[in-house]
Amino acid sequence: MAFRALMLHEQDRKVTAELADVDEAQLPDGNVTVAVEYSTLNYKDGMILGGIGRLVRNYPHVPGIDFAGVVEASDDGRFAAGDRVVLTGWRVGEVHWGGYAEQARVNGDWLVRLPDGLSTLDAMTIGTAGFTSMLAMAALEDHGIGSGPVLVTGAAGGVGSVAIQLLSAAGHEVAASTGRPLTADYLRSLGATEIIDRAELAEPPQRPLAGERFGGCVDAVGGTTLANALTQMSYGSSVAACGLAGGNGLDTTVIPFLLRGVNLLGIDSVMCAFEPRQRAWERLDQLADRDLLASMATTVGLGDVAALGPKILAGEVKGRTVVDVRA
Repeated sequence: MAFRALMLHEQDRKVTAELADVDEAQLPDGNVTVAVEYSTLNYKDGMILGGIGRLVRNYPHVPGIDFAGVVEASDDGRFAAGDRVVLTGWRVGEVHWGGYAEQARVNGDWLVRLPDGLSTLDAMTIGTAGFTSMLAMAALEDHGIGSGPVLVTGAAGGVGSVAIQLLSAAGHEVAASTGRPLTADYLRSLGATEIIDRAELAEPPQRPLAGERFGGCVDAVGGTTLANALTQMSYGSSVAACGLAGGNGLDTTVIPFLLRGVNLLGIDSVMCAFEPRQRAWERLDQLADRDLLASMATTVGLGDVAALGPKILAGEVKGRTVVDVRA
């Protein structure tokens, strides 16, 4: 049976996208087939759509690094037809066909059954970005939050937006760093109590330590922003780093770690083990404010995705972009 998919092709290192009818027999190997309802558009999706970074090596390819839907057929005893499931990570949308198709066939080990309180739309409003945010917050709580607000960098983006909402819901004060002043009211509506201009963190730090300003940090940017944040952390605080938009270099010293006991925690949502993955989704069910989620999300159809890829790379997309694969 044929279904719609956003198919990527490559010729002479140029990647093009087209909506195509795909036969079920073309799906990759896997023991669970899912009728996909929603996916999302993330920064990595923008890179894949633009052929940036060689994240995809085999074409034709269906992108989309996450999805939520309903199990259609299963040879895995943990899942039955009708189960609502979510998938993030495992390099889906990179080496394995992803969520920008009306069907997906995957390994059951990659799936999590959705908690009863989360719809498939909720799950993808949260998406990979929100899942990453939850892993980051859990890491901060496990390793130590010091005195002062928790800094969230790249605050108007997908990870940042959900991180602010989750941190606030968990009772943490939040300072939001953004280069887009017009989003200040939006960030405050999510729970931020302080708005910091991105320019404050954009220049290389002049000294290894500055004032103890922040009790923790969810860094979705990296590069100089991360280096600056490290100099301003309070004693015994933690930084959860999960983004590379500002570059993968880190010009810092050991001083924040030795003299202030700062913990630098790397967050990898791709290969996260099943148990913390499941716990994260259960806590997302408890903490995610459905109304706030709806306010930070824009829903688009499958045919709109390719045109939005360059915009997310340019930082022109606010909050979460949910893809209704059926639209």
